[in-house]
Amino acid sequence: MNATASDAPRDLVGIGIGPFNLSLAALADPLGGLDAVFYDQRPAFHWHPGLLIDGARVQVPFLADLVTLADPASPWTFLNHLKARDRLFPFYFAERFHIRRAEYDAYCRWVAESLPSLRFHHQVDAVRWNPERELFEVDYTQLDAEGEAEALGRTHTRNVVLGVGTEPDVPDPLRPLVDAPGVPVLHAADYLDHRDALLAAGHVTVIGTGQSGAEIFLDLLRHRPAGRERLHWLGRSEAFAPMEYSKLGLEHFTPDYTRYFHGLAEQVRDRLVASQWQLHKGIDADTTADIHDELYRRTLDGGWPDTVLTPGVHVRTAGRVATTRIELHLEHAQQKTRSRLTTDAVVLATGYRERPLGRVLAGLDPYMRRDSRERPRVDDRFRLLLDPCVGGSVYVQNAETHTHGVGAPDLGLAAWRSATILNDLTGQEPYPLPSRTAFTTFGLERGQPQIPSARRPRALTPLVDGV
Repeated sequence: MNATASDAPRDLVGIGIGPFNLSLAALADPLGGLDAVFYDQRPAFHWHPGLLIDGARVQVPFLADLVTLADPASPWTFLNHLKARDRLFPFYFAERFHIRRAEYDAYCRWVAESLPSLRFHHQVDAVRWNPERELFEVDYTQLDAEGEAEALGRTHTRNVVLGVGTEPDVPDPLRPLVDAPGVPVLHAADYLDHRDALLAAGHVTVIGTGQSGAEIFLDLLRHRPAGRERLHWLGRSEAFAPMEYSKLGLEHFTPDYTRYFHGLAEQVRDRLVASQWQLHKGIDADTTADIHDELYRRTLDGGWPDTVLTPGVHVRTAGRVATTRIELHLEHAQQKTRSRLTTDAVVLATGYRERPLGRVLAGLDPYMRRDSRERPRVDDRFRLLLDPCVGGSVYVQNAETHTHGVGAPDLGLAAWRSATILNDLTGQEPYPLPSRTAFTTFGLERGQPQIPSARRPRALTPLVDGV
């Protein structure tokens, strides 16, 4: 393999090209003089392809695209994507604030195919700080069309941004079964790849009571014969709970709340994240209504559909039965009762977890500051706290829930976070940010957000009594 290296340092190297780093790349694109490149080992951009179920919608409005909430005049807005596809008038008459997931994926791919700073087929292997050159060294492997190593390379950069995303979270009792041959046990992330096999299975169990579990249960229900559905849907949550979607509740996904959360004590932040699950792990009200409507429709000729929906249940252990079936050992949290369920296929709609940064950042470990639980500390401008001897910055995207709250993985904050990073990186204000974003005042003392001086309200002269 050939090794290549670039002596000219870049201003920014991005690792991973998901929606968040794609947002950053789109907003960085028009900034003259900013030399940025973004690496991803995948051959092209795709957003959760296994969950692009027909009819499934993104749970944030279309204004939460890659750029609009930081720069609505950007050429990379969702509305401009529609215009480029001659679909602006049909979208206007559709009157849909929430677009389909497949449409969001198509929009992101349109942006990704147009930005010159993106490098797919590039796997980042290591990041190190070079104290002699006062630069970061980013080692990567260039991959061929089959994903095999083709060449090694190294880039030097003043700053790094990590956007490596999340990975499927598989419960420990089921982890040994996922990769075993025979009976399908798969994560929801791979649902569409195995949908035909699931529809052909005699009995299917969906584990997980969040949005993905609901969408998969509904899709299976709609495509299995009435009276012979043979579906179980269960999960740990104590109810098939709706997502908190009230107007004031949504203000937890504003920059105001993010700044407030960041200023709290570590123990308080951890307690809050655990208690706020319904802000992002509940089920969209339209989806629960569609499930109920489909179940109700199947009662019109008498009888009930062959389905079991049980919340408040967790899987203690699991194993294979005669290599062709799965036996789940269940426990009900409230009743303290146990039972067994034999099934032909299992879909794990058990969510995602932040992808560990240790492999890529092992070379920076001696410089990293950590909290009491050994997690990286992240400042208010989304920078890892590093030893002062490190002259550059390492920014993170969607790896800071523990420091910035439940909005970290939310698409609605993508453009604002990207603009914050670019403002800090350039030392200028290419993207002026709002001074206030919520009607709610979080806490008794309102913090003073860092905003461009041109955007600060003009000070008023106090009135004198009698004037």
